[in-house]
Formats: sequence, structure tokens, C-alpha cells
Amino acid sequence: MNLVFLGPPGAGKGTIAALAKDYYQIPHISTGDLFRSNIKNETELGKQVKSILASGGLVPDEVTIAMVRNRLEEKDAARGFILDGFPRTIPQADALEGMAKLDAVVNFVLADEEIIKRLSGRRICKSTGRTYHVVFNPPKKEGIDDETGEPLIQRDDDKPEAIKHRLEVYAASTEPLIDYYRKKGLIVDLDASKSPEEVMRQLASLVKA
Repeated sequence: MNLVFLGPPGAGKGTIAALAKDYYQIPHISTGDLFRSNIKNETELGKQVKSILASGGLVPDEVTIAMVRNRLEEKDAARGFILDGFPRTIPQADALEGMAKLDAVVNFVLADEEIIKRLSGRRICKSTGRTYHVVFNPPKKEGIDDETGEPLIQRDDDKPEAIKHRLEVYAASTEPLIDYYRKKGLIVDLDASKSPEEVMRQLASLVKA
């Protein structure tokens, strides 16, 4: 089962991928994790990514494609995979076509207002990284971490203005991929507004193992 997850920030792709990898018995491959592990293990590609990110540049398609190709050749991906964060561009999608035949491209559908509500409500404990949400997962005492007693913070990129900008970037760069895959008959639209358990049930009924 070869799947790609597409969707805006805050749509819950990572949460559902964690459930789906167990359900389908295939690895969840996130490009963010791939970058971090390559940098940590000081691979040739990791060294390239580290210097690009250090200079504030964007990682070019060919480097990302090479990293994904290497990961898909690993033994645990032989039965399939869930790709999250790749492809992000049409050239990346074209390259993926040469690596694997996809079964479905799952498009997480969520209204901008709901995304802003989800992301802007996120609060973080700076020292431990523990995450809360003012509506969905509030701390016992408002604004205070349950364990350390530290004040919780809101990350700059979780502020409404920053979220709107992230959504504009997503629409400009990634939405063309939805059209690309819809023309190939691979898109499966998923209502991402429900609870993770309900979204997973919906996925399992739409994409049969």
C-alpha cells in the first residue's frame, strides 16, 4: 500500500499517519524526520541539507528526491509507505512516479478558519516541548505547564497572521499537486474536521488494506 498524505498545516496528517502506519503495517515517512535523521547521521545528503538550512536557503528538489529515494529502498518500505511532506512540487511528483506506483493520494480537507483555531490555540512548555491546546487539550491551570509549573508560550508561527501566511504558501505551492493527482484519478478526499479516530475510520473505509 503506497500512500501520499496531502493537506494544509494543522490538518492532522501526522496524527493520522501515526494511526495509519499501525493499521496498514507500513512506515510513515516524513520529510522533516528524514532531514533530521540524515543531518544527525552526517550522511552526504545530510551535510548538504545542514549547510543549505544554515544559510537560510530552501532545500532543492534534487536533494529531497535523493533522500526519499534512499528511504524507499530500505527494507521496511518494501510492503508500502505513507509519505508525508513529499511531494511538495510537481517535479517531485514526477520523480516519485519513477520510484513507486501510488495506490492513493489522501487529501486532508479542512476549512482555513478551523486550521487557524487549531493552530492558534496551541501552547508549548519551552523547557520540555510538551504541547497543549487551549480548547482541545488545556493544562490543569490556564497558561501553566502541568508538571514544571512554567508559563506556557505560543510559538510565533502559531499566531493567526503567521498561520494565514503559511496557508497562502501552501495554496500556492502544494494545491497544484491536488489537481495533478486528481487528473490521474488518485485523490481520495478526507474530511479532517472530525476526531482522529473518526478520520482514521473514514480513511480505512476509503482506502482498503
